[in-house]
Amino acid sequence: MASDAQQGDRINILFVMYDQLRFDYLGCAGHPHLQTPNFDRVAARGVRFTNAYCQSPICGASRMSIYTGRYVSSHGASWNGVPLRVGEPTLGDHLRAAGMDCWLIGKTHMKADTAGMERLGIGTASRAGQRVEECGFDVWVRDDGLWGEGPDGFYDPKPSPYNEYLKSKGYPSDNPWSDYANAGVDENGNIASGWMFQNCDRPANIREEDSETPWLTREALSFIEQAEGPWCAHVSYIKPHWPYIVPAPYHDMFGPEHIPPARRHEAEKNDPHPVLAAYMKGRVAKAFQREEVRQKVIPAYMGLIKQCDDQLGVLLDHLEETGRAANTMIVLCSDHGDYLGDHWLGEKDFFHEQSVKIPLILYDPRAQADPTRGTICDALVESIDLAATFIETAGGERPAHIVEGRSLLPWLRGQTPDWRDCVISEYDYAATGHCVKLGLSPSDARMVMVHDGRFKLIHFEGGFRPMLFDLAEDPDEFHDLGASPAHAETRERLYAQLSRWGRRQSQRITRSDAEIAAGRGASGRKGILPFLVDGSEVPEELTEKFRGKAGMDHTH
Repeated sequence: MASDAQQGDRINILFVMYDQLRFDYLGCAGHPHLQTPNFDRVAARGVRFTNAYCQSPICGASRMSIYTGRYVSSHGASWNGVPLRVGEPTLGDHLRAAGMDCWLIGKTHMKADTAGMERLGIGTASRAGQRVEECGFDVWVRDDGLWGEGPDGFYDPKPSPYNEYLKSKGYPSDNPWSDYANAGVDENGNIASGWMFQNCDRPANIREEDSETPWLTREALSFIEQAEGPWCAHVSYIKPHWPYIVPAPYHDMFGPEHIPPARRHEAEKNDPHPVLAAYMKGRVAKAFQREEVRQKVIPAYMGLIKQCDDQLGVLLDHLEETGRAANTMIVLCSDHGDYLGDHWLGEKDFFHEQSVKIPLILYDPRAQADPTRGTICDALVESIDLAATFIETAGGERPAHIVEGRSLLPWLRGQTPDWRDCVISEYDYAATGHCVKLGLSPSDARMVMVHDGRFKLIHFEGGFRPMLFDLAEDPDEFHDLGASPAHAETRERLYAQLSRWGRRQSQRITRSDAEIAAGRGASGRKGILPFLVDGSEVPEELTEKFRGKAGMDHTH
């Protein structure tokens, strides 16, 4: 197997994603209290990228960018529940073309373009239809992990394989995800729902081995045991995403002494940008502005991460014990971060580092990656780079007219490629109440970040001024320089970068530059010769079919 890995002809990819995992909540990233020996174990064998950014700080849009290798404004699935249009090429399409299978085990947050499928007559009974409906993946098990139920029914109407598993284990409920996996028990024997922050310090009312993270790990092991390579397995965990509640023994591993002070400053509340002000006044922000909420949530969040790390260890041990580690690339990342009260905010949905920056660790078992083992890379990386990396790992060539990300393999091999000078992230908040409160039309409820490694500019549609942060002088992003006269030139420079990015070619995905170049003049060789004066303008062979004696003369 080692020789296979060195030759690069049968390498597999274990692509592990954690939902809402902050970049700085790992031991190898310097967290002072949270030990993550298995994340650290992969980092010690590979490369940890310290400046990786998602293309939108919201689950659905971020994931669609990762799965297509394209920016949000290119693929169009701009928020949760916005379908990925039929015909948008995805990771599975690219990898299968290169001879690698691509399987899903867990979450995608994909919304299928059912109207487009119906219009084109694409049924879900066919293999092709199933792949269109499932973001290009073949599905081992799909579980998007939010099985909430309210007066209008389930948030996610799809069948829940995890709920069916819990029912088979004897949990007496129509929705054990809600009643057991994501709820505790109060002093009176009642359900203490994880939706309520006051319950986050309780242990979830479920056997630890039956909770979501171990269950998905077992599904991943089952896939790996039967798989024949080369394969890419996207193991996509729902945690540490809310509800913030975790089973024993993880529920009380961390306490008040492990909670860092909130990174927020009164200056942020002094005449804030109108859009940021709207977010700071929102329900989730107001909750996380209360210290008692942080005291409940953050230990649970850390416990969820600790459980994720332990289950990662189960996967890594299995790969090593079965010899598969020698020919399996391991990729660890998240789709976005979590504010946890920093900047007076909760959740994600904005462009501070806590929200838009993601953890990213890559281990390549092949000998070409030996020079960089255990190192960090501070290049400006975008999550769309993963698609390009996987395509090249499978032996394919990145279709640059489709996949906008760039392969990270040169960085893994100790090279210094010609690289981007900024990263871009987009956010469409048209579906939120903030859009309504700000009096915006849906088309104006958009913002975009351009970050050059030092300065971060946030542009807002709707007539608002920009925001600007200098992360060299203000690494905590407390002081908005968006209206500073002294920084006008910096804003102008970043706007020029944003303008250059906005003029990119991103919609001609059916024909590459090389195909266009190769096709120049082809019509002339097929007899299409307009605009000639006497024919001498082109090679004689092109006009051969238009010369010679006429068979008959009907002009007289």
